[in-house]
Amino acid sequence: MSLSEAPCYTIINAQETEPYNEMQLKMDLEKGELNVKIDTLKRVIQLLLNGERLPSLLMTIIRFVLPLQNHTIKKLLLIYWEIVPKTSPDGKLLQEMILVCDAYRKDLQHPNEFLRGSTLRFLCKLKEPELLEPLMPAIRACLEHRHSYVRRNAVLAIFTIYKNFEWLVPDGPELVANFLDSQQDMSCKRNAFLMLLHADQERALNYLASCLDQVNNFGDILQLVIVELIYKVCHANPAERSRFIRCIYNLLNSSSNAVRYEAAGTLVTLSTAPTAIKAAVSCYIELIIKESDNNVKLIVLDRLIALKENENMERVMQELVMDILRVLSATDIEVRRKTLTLAMELVSSRNIEEMVLVLKKEVSKTHNIEHEDTGKYRQLLVRTLHSCCIKFPDVAATVIPVLVEFLSDSNELAAADVLIFVREAIQKFPHLQPLVIEKLLEAFPAIKSSKIQRATLWILGEYATTVKDILDVITSINQTLGEVPIVEAEQRRLAGEGNENDENKAPNSVAVPNNKVTSDGTYATQSAFSVAPVSKKVERPPLRQYLMDGDFFIGTTLAATLTKLVLRFIELESNEKKQNRLCSSAMLIMSSILHLGKSGLPTKAITNDDMDRIFLCLKTLSLRTPEIVEIFRESCRNALANMLSAQNEEEQQTQKDKQKVAAKIQPDDPIAFTQLSSGKNDQLGENVFESSLNQALAGTKSTALSDVASPNNKLNKVTQLTGFSDPVYAEAYVHVNQYDIVLDVLIVNQTSDTLQNCTLELATVGDLKLVERPHPVVLAPHDFCNIKANVKVSSTENGIIFGNIVYDTTGSSNVVVLNTIHIDIMDYILPASCTDTEFRTMWVEFEWENKVSVNTTLTDLHEYLKMLLKSTNMKCLTPEKALSGQCGFMAANMYARSIFGEDALANLSIEKPLDRPDAPVTGHIRIRAKSQGMALSLGDKINHTQKCLQEKSAAA
Repeated sequence: MSLSEAPCYTIINAQETEPYNEMQLKMDLEKGELNVKIDTLKRVIQLLLNGERLPSLLMTIIRFVLPLQNHTIKKLLLIYWEIVPKTSPDGKLLQEMILVCDAYRKDLQHPNEFLRGSTLRFLCKLKEPELLEPLMPAIRACLEHRHSYVRRNAVLAIFTIYKNFEWLVPDGPELVANFLDSQQDMSCKRNAFLMLLHADQERALNYLASCLDQVNNFGDILQLVIVELIYKVCHANPAERSRFIRCIYNLLNSSSNAVRYEAAGTLVTLSTAPTAIKAAVSCYIELIIKESDNNVKLIVLDRLIALKENENMERVMQELVMDILRVLSATDIEVRRKTLTLAMELVSSRNIEEMVLVLKKEVSKTHNIEHEDTGKYRQLLVRTLHSCCIKFPDVAATVIPVLVEFLSDSNELAAADVLIFVREAIQKFPHLQPLVIEKLLEAFPAIKSSKIQRATLWILGEYATTVKDILDVITSINQTLGEVPIVEAEQRRLAGEGNENDENKAPNSVAVPNNKVTSDGTYATQSAFSVAPVSKKVERPPLRQYLMDGDFFIGTTLAATLTKLVLRFIELESNEKKQNRLCSSAMLIMSSILHLGKSGLPTKAITNDDMDRIFLCLKTLSLRTPEIVEIFRESCRNALANMLSAQNEEEQQTQKDKQKVAAKIQPDDPIAFTQLSSGKNDQLGENVFESSLNQALAGTKSTALSDVASPNNKLNKVTQLTGFSDPVYAEAYVHVNQYDIVLDVLIVNQTSDTLQNCTLELATVGDLKLVERPHPVVLAPHDFCNIKANVKVSSTENGIIFGNIVYDTTGSSNVVVLNTIHIDIMDYILPASCTDTEFRTMWVEFEWENKVSVNTTLTDLHEYLKMLLKSTNMKCLTPEKALSGQCGFMAANMYARSIFGEDALANLSIEKPLDRPDAPVTGHIRIRAKSQGMALSLGDKINHTQKCLQEKSAAA
């Protein structure tokens, strides 16, 4: 197999360059001024990085550039020697490199410490032992240099040489161990200890054991390496835990936040003792509070949330809920959201009262602080208190008075959440009904939003069950509605204003006409009598103001509330006279609203729907038909109870799905190898170094080793790029990481010729960008190699990668055109959930809509919905119960979020005739997104899925 992966190079951003002239480059390097030579050398480096070979320049650079002592030249030469091909086509070292080796040796003995250190760092990247062998005495001598910069780079050089070519420095660990004992500089000690950690752990442990008491005084870079050593040793040999765990405890108090974070993570993987977990969690909490960077806060919070998944740790963390709530002092809304979610999952009956007190204080703080996220934070607090009360009913009585104050708040979202909570609390906890009614009646006159007032009226009408409560509610309604009949009162007010205006006019005043110039240049006369009077802002009671503004929907809610109250009063009150008085006053209010709607006084007239609804309420009160009375008195409340129970069942099912099945290990269970491991926790927990390495190699979607190493997972994403009969066969494995795509392309030479300069040339369409150009390779007859290419992704939309393979044979140049690779939008989209209110808000805000017609052979509505959810990775927000049954049509809302944080909404509206069972589903899907690309790409995906289904059914 031919290896296409050359050693890692220093990546340099190369601007678009014009064609080069090799002879001109040679002349500039030979005879140019110093600045010209610097610029030319930079140009040569960029050309080499772009895949050019330039073998004729090697000797020119050795002769005319290498002897120069300019520091910029020296730095550029180190990069040049790093990337220039050092071997001939047959794999042997070039003769010219012997001259370069002598230059390396001189630089290692240079009096300037920066040159020495830079050269030592460069030697870490050399993979040719023939070049390194003559330099070993000079490298060893650098260990005793006076400057720490040289010494620490000398240790790194010895480390990498020992790792790659152990025979060049067989006594490396002993040499570095002696060096470590005599060092005082922390960076030198860190590099030396790092080598011992990887090369000779026994020596590293002996050194650590000899200075355990001094670890707290070490620098943070050395402490980090010590944490890594302890972790690896204890993971490999659990018996060593008792020897070093005290050191980890001490490092929790380090002055460096990075050390404290790593020490806490190591502690919870090495020990499951409650004291260890408590110390680690407390350390994490302190880090969140003291660290100013929000990204760090979120990372540590995610670590705490991950710890909670372990049952043993969750029990210990329950005692630290109050400490976790200290994180609410942060101003970032995302940090607060995660903190409240975590606290809510950990809270228990022992500390719920303390948590509620803290949340109450936070609620009171939001009244005085106006910040852009204050409204969202209030909403979060309301929802958390809501969850507290439902989970622990005993605290509801103390929470309700605090939350009801939000009803008069200008933030409608928080007030709406309060009413959702109040509605659930009054239904689930009958003993709280008197308290809720009392508090709602107190807050009712101060409510500023018609939406909130509507919902409050519904709750008052449904749950005012005693005669006193009924009369109190009706009194409060009369106060917020004002004098009835409304039309007559408004006319009197207008007439009164007219009289005042007449009195204010001077008796001898005459209306003087005004000359005005119109738009076409002609004159027009304007009299005071033709000018519409400017209406003054009139102070009205809240309910009347809504009606005068044309909001008659609240009038229908008021009518339904009055009807329920009167019907319940008639049932409770035996005195017929009182019954009739209350009934007639309610009917007067309803008829007055109807009259007002038709009078022309409001800004908008009443709609037919609102009028029909109020007429129905009037008819119900006059006829009192038993069936209709039953609907008003019982069915509304039963519908709410059914809805709440359905929500509760859905939440329980979600919690059940989240719970992990406990792993039961039997005596005859097979041994788990790392390569085949499914990430199952062992005695000391997951190996965090393995999982972090695996995550870096394979992206962020899956961290289980089996998911990454599984051949089935890879084979599903292999795309054939050329035909089997082509001279060069190619196929690509497409791996989508979070922000980039890795193409692992297998290239097979199917000819009997050697392919020179075989190059993979790629280009992209869409928001994709090729990071670097793949290097050319040489393929022997019937040989194969792998070439990797990285493509950067910047937004959620479909993309295409296309290109060709160019290669040279004896006397000719050839091209094989590749099949296109389609990057699927589904790799970036994940199912997500949001509330109905958030969905409607986003639906209004998003400006891009794509309407897709349903074109399918499927005959079942539910089957089509399942197919749609599977093909788009979206989550259905409409509850299962609302979709159950067959009624000939279906409407459902769907939601998903991309890994870039973009939201995608969809509304499905489909139908089929019930009398034709074989008829296909018809209808349409409306997709809305913030970006055009996402809306169009989702629509294309749905159309593609529908087309594939039709082709399958036609083939069948």
